[in-house]
Amino acid sequence: MTEQPIAPNMQTSEDTDLMIATTIVTDKVSVKTDTAEDKQDISSPHPIFEAVNERCLITAKQLKRYSAVSNLPTDTRTAPDLDISFGQQRALKALHTALDIKASGYHVFAAGENGLGKRTVISRLLQRIAMDAPTPNDWVYVHNFTDPRTPLAMHLPAGQAVVLQQQINDLWLQAKKRLSQRFRSDQYQSKIEAIKNDTHQKESLAYDALNAEGKQYDLALTFRSFDNKAMFVHPSQLPVDENNKTTFATSISASTNIPENNEAIDGATINHDSIENSPDTTNLTDTNTQSDYESELSNFTQKNHMQKRLSQLTIALEQLEDEANDAIEDLHRNIARRALQPLFTPIREQFAELPAIVTYLDAIFADMVTHVERIVNGDDEEFVTAVLATTPSRYAVNVMVSHEPESGAPVIFEDLPTHLNLLGHVEQITQLGTVTTDVSMIRAGALHRANGGYLLLEASHVLEHPYAWQGLKRALQSRKIKLSSLEQMLTLTGSLSLAPAPIDLDIKVVLLGEADLYYELLELEPEFDAVFKVRADFHDDVTRTPDHELALVAKMADIIDYADLYPFDNSAQAALLEHLSLQAEDQDRLSLHSDRLIKLLHESNRHARLSGNNIVDASHVAQAISDMDERSGYLRDLYWDELKNGQQLINTQGEAVGQVNALTVVSYADSEFGMPARLTAVIQPNIGAGEILDIERDVDLGGSLHAKGMLIMTSYLRALFSQHHALNFSASLAFEQSYAHIDGDSATVSEACALLSALANAPINQSFAITGSMNQLGEVQAVGGINAKIAGFFDACREQGMTEQQGVVIPMANVKQLMLRDDIIAAVEAGSFHIYGVNTINEALTLMTGLPIDTMNKKGRYRKDTLFGKVLQRLMLWDENQDTDDVIDDKKSKKKAKKKRKAKRQTSNVKRQTSNKR
Repeated sequence: MTEQPIAPNMQTSEDTDLMIATTIVTDKVSVKTDTAEDKQDISSPHPIFEAVNERCLITAKQLKRYSAVSNLPTDTRTAPDLDISFGQQRALKALHTALDIKASGYHVFAAGENGLGKRTVISRLLQRIAMDAPTPNDWVYVHNFTDPRTPLAMHLPAGQAVVLQQQINDLWLQAKKRLSQRFRSDQYQSKIEAIKNDTHQKESLAYDALNAEGKQYDLALTFRSFDNKAMFVHPSQLPVDENNKTTFATSISASTNIPENNEAIDGATINHDSIENSPDTTNLTDTNTQSDYESELSNFTQKNHMQKRLSQLTIALEQLEDEANDAIEDLHRNIARRALQPLFTPIREQFAELPAIVTYLDAIFADMVTHVERIVNGDDEEFVTAVLATTPSRYAVNVMVSHEPESGAPVIFEDLPTHLNLLGHVEQITQLGTVTTDVSMIRAGALHRANGGYLLLEASHVLEHPYAWQGLKRALQSRKIKLSSLEQMLTLTGSLSLAPAPIDLDIKVVLLGEADLYYELLELEPEFDAVFKVRADFHDDVTRTPDHELALVAKMADIIDYADLYPFDNSAQAALLEHLSLQAEDQDRLSLHSDRLIKLLHESNRHARLSGNNIVDASHVAQAISDMDERSGYLRDLYWDELKNGQQLINTQGEAVGQVNALTVVSYADSEFGMPARLTAVIQPNIGAGEILDIERDVDLGGSLHAKGMLIMTSYLRALFSQHHALNFSASLAFEQSYAHIDGDSATVSEACALLSALANAPINQSFAITGSMNQLGEVQAVGGINAKIAGFFDACREQGMTEQQGVVIPMANVKQLMLRDDIIAAVEAGSFHIYGVNTINEALTLMTGLPIDTMNKKGRYRKDTLFGKVLQRLMLWDENQDTDDVIDDKKSKKKAKKKRKAKRQTSNVKRQTSNKR
C-alpha cells in the first residue's frame, strides 16, 4: 500500500514550489529504491528467510496421527469388556467418597459438558453398588381413625406393602359378606323380635297401670289421632264402637303405638309402685254434696295431676327405649366381633412382628365393630367402595412405594423434576361442586421411589420448575419427605386438604449439570454447598494411548450391542478413533463425548446396511462423517458461493501492503467451519502517538478477548520502537466485510503483521494465511479451531486455483493438535500446499514478507534492509517531512516581514519627498 505524500500549505512563492517538488522527488526516489530492493529479495531469497522456511516447515507426517489397525480387534464382537470408569476415574472417585459418607449434605454435583454420558456412567455404577445394598422398606399411607386429616405413614419389609394391601382388600370383601349373612339370619331376627316384644310388653304394662290410676279420677287414657300423643280425657269423650259401647281398655290398647325400631329395649323396667304410691296421689271420695263449681275444679285438678304422671311415664319410656337401643347395639357388636375375629386372626399372626401394623389392624377391627350397622346398610359414603377400587378409602392401604425382596437399592432418574413429581402430592376430586380427597389419593414422588437408594436429576431441569429446588433442598436438609400443597404455596390460599405424616428420608442425590451452572449455584444459592458437598468433574477427553484406544473400542462395542448395530471392523474402529482425536483437537487425546460417537455409529451402520454389507468398514465411517459435514455446512456453502461470485474479496496470490489473510472460525448453532478473512491496516503519519484504532471494538462488534489481543499488540509495538524513535503516527485495523461479532485473540499475530507491513511499506505474500495469539514478548501462542482454519484456507485456495506456493502459518504449539483431512495431507505431501509452525512474531513476519526482521548492525541499530529498519526509516522520514514543513513556514513568515519593512521604507521616502517639494 503506497502512502500519499504530505502536502504543505499552498503559497504562490517560488521557494515553496521548489520545496514541494523536492519532497515529491525524494519520495519517488525512495519508492523506486524500495521497489528495486523488493525485486531483488524476490529474485534471490534472503538467507534468513530460507533458514526460517526450512526450520518452520511442517512435514506431512506431522499433520495427522493414524491408529494402528493391527493393534485393534478384528471387529467389535471380539472387543474387551467395557470398564465403566474409563476416562472418568476422578469423577467416580469423588462419587464413591460421597456414597461412603452417611452424614447429611454429602450429595453429588456431577459437572461436565452435555453429551459426555454422565448419566449413563453414574447409573451403571450406582446399579452395581445398589445390587449389593440392602433393600429399603416399603411405605404405605393408611387412614388415621383418631385424626382423619393426618393419614399415618407406616413402613414394612420389602414386598410386604402389597401383601398388606391385598390382605386388607380380601378382609373387607369377606367381612362385608359375612356381616350381611349374620344380620339376615333367622337367629338375629328372633333376637331383635325378642327385644322389641319385651320392650312392647313393658310399655303396655306401664300404660295399663297409669290408666288404672286414672280411673280413680274418672279419667281415661287415650291417644290423639293426628299426632298419636297420649292424654287423659273423661270417659264420655272416648270413641264409641258400632254397638255404642265405650270400651276403656280397648281404647288404650288400640291407641297405643309402640315405635318400630331396630333398636330394642333390653332389661328396662318401669317402677309401677313409684307411680301408684306417688306423693301427689290423693284419695278421691265421692262428694255428691259439693257444688257443681267445686266438682269442676276438682276434675281439673285431678286431670292436671294425671297429665304430670303421664309426662313422668313418657320420660321413663324414653329411657326404656334407650336401653333397648343399647341392647341392640350390644347385640350388633357382639355379632360383629364373633364374625370378624376369625378374619383378623390370621392377618394379625402374619404381621405379628410389626407392632405398628398390628395396632392398625386393631384399629380397623374396632372401627368395623363400631360402625357395623353402616357397613351392613351400605348407605354411607365412607363405607362404600370408591370408583376403580375394591375397598372403601377408610380401610384402603395406599402403597407409596414397594420393592421386590432382595432386589437391592433403587436407582431412579426423574426426567421431569417438578415439585409434585419430586415430593409427591395429594389429588382431589370434585363432585357436585364439592372438592374432596382421602388417603387413597396420596401420590408418591421421586423421593419416595428412590428412598433408601439413589436419585439422579438434571440440575437445569430442577431449576426450571417453581419450588422444585426449594422442596428438594428442604427434604434433603430435614431428611424427611413432607407433602405440601403447591396450590397454597403459589396462591397463599387453597382448599382444605390432607396433611400426611412425613416419611423418613435416606437417599443420595446426584445432580447432573455443566460446570458453569455449578459456579452460578455456588454464587446465587448460599445453602447449595451445604447440601451438595461433593463435586465430581467429568473430563471431555483422555490421553491417546494403545490401552485407551482399546478401552474406547470396548465402549463402541457396548453401544453397538445395546443398539443392535452391525459389528465394526478394525478399519472402521481406526477411522472412529481418528475422528475422536479430531473432535478433541489433539493428536494425543481422544474425545469422550458419547452423543457424537453414538450418532456416528448409527449413521455408519446405515451406510453399511444400504450398501448390503453386514459389517461396517472405514468407507462407511467416512461416508457418515461426510454426510454430517454436509448437513451442517449450509452457512459454509453460502460463504463459498460469495467467494465464487467475487462478493467476498480474498486474494490467494500476489502481494499487498498492510493486508493479511487471517484465519477465522465461524460458529453457528451446531456447525463450525473455518474461513479466511481479509484484515487490513491503514497508517496516518504525523497524527497521534502510536494509537491504534480497533474498528471492530469501536462499533461493538469486537469482544473483550479481541480487545485484549489488540492492547497486547499495541504494547509490543510501543516497546519495540519507542526506544528508537517517537511513534508519530496513528493506525486503524479492521476485518473487511465482517458484519458479525468477533471475539478471541487468535488474530493478534495477523494484526501485528498487517500493521508492521503498513508501517514498513513492505508487501505481504497473499499466498499465505496466518493465525495465532501473541504475548507482549512477541511469542506466538496456541489458538483453537486450528484444523477448521487450515481447511478453510485450503478450500479457498483450491477454489481460486492452486499455485503450489500457498500455505498457512500457525503457532508451533498447535502442531500437536493437527488432525487434517486426507486431501490436505496429500497436497502437503505433493508440495502444492505448505504449513509452517512459528514460535515468534519475527518468524511469522519473515515468512509473510520474505525479509529479515530485526538484524542489527555494529552500532546496535536495525539494518536498513530489515523490516524493523524500514519501519524506523519511515518514522524518521515522517519526522523530517514535518521539520521541512516547519522550515517552510518560517521562511514564509520572514519573507512577509521583509516585504512589510521594505514597503514601509518606500512609503516613508515618498512622504519625505512630498514634504520637501512643498
